[in-house]
Amino acid sequence: MSGTSADAIDAALVSVKGNTTQLESAVTCHYPDLVRAQILAVSANPQGMLADLCQLEQQISRAFAEATLALLERCNIAKSDIVAIGSHGQTIIHQPTSTPAFTLQLSDTSLIAHLTGIDTIADFRRADLAAGGQGAPLVPAFHASIFGIEPSKVVLNLGGIANVTILAKEQIAGFDTGPANTLLDAWCRMKTARHYDESGDWGRSGNIAPQLLERLLQDRYFSLPPPKSTGPDYFSLAWLSSQGGDLERYCAEDVQATLTELTAISIAGALAPVCAPGTPILVCGGGVRNTFLLERIARHTHGSVVLTSEYGVDCDFCEAMAFAWLAYRYKTARPGNLPSVTGASREKVLGALYPAS
Repeated sequence: MSGTSADAIDAALVSVKGNTTQLESAVTCHYPDLVRAQILAVSANPQGMLADLCQLEQQISRAFAEATLALLERCNIAKSDIVAIGSHGQTIIHQPTSTPAFTLQLSDTSLIAHLTGIDTIADFRRADLAAGGQGAPLVPAFHASIFGIEPSKVVLNLGGIANVTILAKEQIAGFDTGPANTLLDAWCRMKTARHYDESGDWGRSGNIAPQLLERLLQDRYFSLPPPKSTGPDYFSLAWLSSQGGDLERYCAEDVQATLTELTAISIAGALAPVCAPGTPILVCGGGVRNTFLLERIARHTHGSVVLTSEYGVDCDFCEAMAFAWLAYRYKTARPGNLPSVTGASREKVLGALYPAS
């Protein structure tokens, strides 16, 4: 799995036995700097040259294969012991409300299967899209399987985009709330040349700009009812400039503090109508490293914010586990989407198989 932040590839070795899903081992492999820079550039301008996209897809797929082989070597497990790889690919653009709707995750899955010698299942989103769904988020079904629906809880994934799963006996719901790390990372890269704001210390050093925050929160996405999903091609630096006006009149660290607050408030505002105050919020994804962001989320949700690790699921590899689980669902011919989450007309088996031989 590589999320919309494109910071690294998470490879998780997962065993599924009946209703039990277990993380056996995992490894994080960073993209080469040049490849990551190309991914971010293409995501910012997905209408670029087709040849550039095709070449980038090859590099991404080779990096996925290398991450898989690195994990197997670390675990000393033979490729013949692996049933299948569940490969998410690298999201470049996600437009579920356009006409027609479309999404693109770069992945030459045949190449991954060839280089690893392991059957690979990929392209999980488009079957849901074909049934009228958003194609995202796909992790709520996995969250329900591994965390259960009683007592009620929320699972919050802080990737490039923030998505929530509301687990309750009455209904399982889920949607993208808006930006998590995508704007924070992009602004940090532009102003400091660092990949991200480690621990949120730079944002913490700034002051929230109320007028800027108010303008950003007026974007129509935040008031849309679910089902809804979005991507970094929408919440980009171009979006920030168009919504925020002249950003140069603010200190750079004040903008970072304001973007942190934007993430926290948009999450809290999305959760307020759908779950009771004090509902436990289980957090995973790269954003768990931003302690300033977690503090602001806890402040605005008035909830108990804890890492999924405290519930037995590694917060760094929860999403990678989800796509292994979705590959398992494909292999056992079981649906992987939840129409109550994505808005699809019916349940669908997700993905397509690319055999190694």
